Amino acid sequence: MLWSAVAADAVVVFHLLFILFALLGGLLVWRWRVLVWLHVPAAVWGVLVELMHWPCPLTPLEQSLRQAAGQAGYRGGFVEHYLLPIIYPAGLTPQIQVVLGLIVLLLNGLIYAAILRQRWRRL
Repeated sequence: MLWSAVAADAVVVFHLLFILFALLGGLLVWRWRVLVWLHVPAAVWGVLVELMHWPCPLTPLEQSLRQAAGQAGYRGGFVEHYLLPIIYPAGLTPQIQVVLGLIVLLLNGLIYAAILRQRWRRL
């Protein structure tokens, strides 16, 4: 079914945008403060998924849509299938997942520290 393939591709795009938002959304918060209510939960979810090795619900959704479209699914998760082949030559390990989670945490901590520092200077 064509709609299933299109929906699976849309899930992939949304998944990638969510990862980027969790990682770099603090930069958007810097400009549009109201986004903090979306970004903080997204960043916390991203960190927890990586540190706790939880499966993201978007991966099984994409895989089931692919199978409904008559396409082959894949083993592993979104990061392993789409991002790691681009970023890392080896497979995803628990150690790499911890590093990814810590990068999200550190990067967002630095962004929010800069936002708070800027706000304190205005007072």
